[in-house]
Amino acid sequence: MVVVFAIILAALALFATEPVPIDITALGVMVTLMLFGPVTTALADAGLLAAPVELVTPEQGISGFASRATITVLAMFILSAGVQRTGVVQILGRKIAELTGDSESKQLGAVIGVVSPISGLINNTAAVAILLPMVTDLAHKGRTSPSKLLLPLSYASMFGGTLTLIGTSTNILASELAIDYLGRPFGMFEFTALGACVAVVGTVYLLTVGRWLTPARIKPEEDLTEEFEMGEYLTEVVVREDSPIVGSTVQEALQETEFDVDLVQLIRGDEVFLEPLAPKTIQAGDVFAVRTDRDTLVDLLDAEGLDLVPEATVDEAELELAEGPQNLVEVVVAPGSFLVGESLASTNFRQRYDATVLALRRGGELVRRRLDRMELRVGDTLLVQATSDSIDRLNNNRNFIVAQEVERPDFRESKIPVAVGLILSVVGAAALTPIPIVVAALAGALGMVVTGCLKPTEVYDSVQWDVIVLLAGVIPLGLAMQTTGGADFLAELVVLVSGTLPVLAVLGLMYLVTAVLTNIVSNNAAVVLMIPVAAQVATDVGASVFAFILAVTFAASTAFMTPVGYQTNLFVYGPGGYRFTDYVKVGAPLQLLFAVATTLGIAVLYGV
Repeated sequence: MVVVFAIILAALALFATEPVPIDITALGVMVTLMLFGPVTTALADAGLLAAPVELVTPEQGISGFASRATITVLAMFILSAGVQRTGVVQILGRKIAELTGDSESKQLGAVIGVVSPISGLINNTAAVAILLPMVTDLAHKGRTSPSKLLLPLSYASMFGGTLTLIGTSTNILASELAIDYLGRPFGMFEFTALGACVAVVGTVYLLTVGRWLTPARIKPEEDLTEEFEMGEYLTEVVVREDSPIVGSTVQEALQETEFDVDLVQLIRGDEVFLEPLAPKTIQAGDVFAVRTDRDTLVDLLDAEGLDLVPEATVDEAELELAEGPQNLVEVVVAPGSFLVGESLASTNFRQRYDATVLALRRGGELVRRRLDRMELRVGDTLLVQATSDSIDRLNNNRNFIVAQEVERPDFRESKIPVAVGLILSVVGAAALTPIPIVVAALAGALGMVVTGCLKPTEVYDSVQWDVIVLLAGVIPLGLAMQTTGGADFLAELVVLVSGTLPVLAVLGLMYLVTAVLTNIVSNNAAVVLMIPVAAQVATDVGASVFAFILAVTFAASTAFMTPVGYQTNLFVYGPGGYRFTDYVKVGAPLQLLFAVATTLGIAVLYGV
């Protein structure tokens, strides 16, 4: 038991600090648990240990990969991608924009009203990834700060995900774990009434107190260069006839210069060129839009034989002269992206995507100098200039979330009824027939391919493999807690601390402990650790095991207080320009409100 707690503490520290991605930490936990038996057996045989200690068998260790929860989540990613490819969300976004206009209240109400039910039908993480561009465009068109809409988008997706079993990976995982204690999984709509109650509470909060507390970190600018405050970092220069770079290619000129400068676009006569600029041979009279700071610009002009273009203004309109209508976009580094921990230089971002990064926003921090060597993190927002084809490639790449709507001719709008029908069929089959949710979800995923909503080559790209590995890695940790008595020990500790508190208060305590843990580490890790404890606490105090497991499930599904508590919070961190403290200021009152609403809701609806 002591060993298991040591592994748990080490895992929690790694989850919280993320020196490596959390899915790799989970994989490390799984391997450590499986290795412990053989290693201690060898030590015991050598006389260095009294007796071997086995935490989990190899079969138990890899059981997470065969878990119904893991497979169901995988299938839900595919189902979500099938819906996304039809363009139905984009159509919905255009309709909303027409109805809300420039009213912030209507925009906020529309965002919450759309994302909540959608998050109940498809994975809420996928729902935010799909809706984020729509909400950003809605803010720009309505002259509203995107900061006022994006945090509510994340929060509403979380409490929307509590409406059904398939709303979050947390619900699905909790349902699988509950079988050991309840003898059955959760039903599709078993906690919908409770989810609806907390959704109403959350909606009222976000439209009133939450709206007042949510800061407008980003000014509502229509021009992205103004939003990223690029005025002093973008200008145009013309190549003089005596310039030493005449006759060189752009690649040679950039390699030989020591200055922190990017050549953004080339204007030659009536033609405008974007990336790839590297093979272009520089001619006298060429005009380059450049990204650099004022001090560097002075040295650059003298050294490279360049002149400033008089009264040049490099704004979004200027940067979209090449082919239009969209060459400048915000791109968010997604969870699981290969860019995390790397830099633009180490990944050859410019050459790989034929795109130039002009600035980076990390929360409330704007970076516009020396971008190439900066280590990237999840949620970083890049201001990118590229051709429409390159932007489309970025939009199709699961390593990124393009935070503006991209006009795409390949949406399969004719498949909208089919995709929506498949989602409803999965929900109906799981709720009304003996078909298990894992079977229904897999059948629906297959249906997306068979009916042409998804191409076979798109299936694997639609899955967030980091989430799958995370689930598979943390499930054995829960097994180890059970088999070694760790869950019993923690349960006794909770009962001892709660003393003579009434059962309802103990239920609320379980919610709060899980909520705090979830805001520090992964929601899935929190539910794996806390469900065995909750079940044992319920048994010890003579309460409903279902009620306590449900409290843990809801707490792990709604982490409002930190950007790292839930993936959707990270999605909006950069695009919203938020600070860490914004999540505490807006999320802490909501978390406490949900602690009360969830506890009382469980007591009234299900009993304790």
